[in-house]
Amino acid sequence: MIGDMVKVIVDRPLGSFHPEHPEIYYPVNYGYVEGIIAADGEEQDVYILGVTEPVKEFTGRIIAVIHREDDVEEKWVAAPEHMSFGKDEIIEQVRFQEQYFRSEVIL
Repeated sequence: MIGDMVKVIVDRPLGSFHPEHPEIYYPVNYGYVEGIIAADGEEQDVYILGVTEPVKEFTGRIIAVIHREDDVEEKWVAAPEHMSFGKDEIIEQVRFQEQYFRSEVIL
C-alpha cells in the first residue's frame, strides 16, 4: 500500500477538534478512505501531511503506515504526490494523537 494513490474523505479538517475528546486539536487534515475497512471495522483512517489549509477531500500518495502496538488499527499517512517526509517529521506531525499509543512509523 505504501506508494499507492488514495482519495481521502476528510472528516476532521486541520484546525478542528476531536468530536469525543475536545482536548485533541487537529494540526493536520485527517480522514478516511471510503470502502477500505480497517481492523477496527471502520473505514481506513489517514493522516494528511503537506497540506496547510483545511480540505474536504484529498488525493495523494501513501508515504507511511503507523503501526499501533496497543491498538487493533493502523493509520496511513498520505502526502501530495511529489512530497516526502522522514520518520521524525511524521512522528512530530502526528504526535497530537499518537502520543496516546505505542506506535511506530513504517516507511
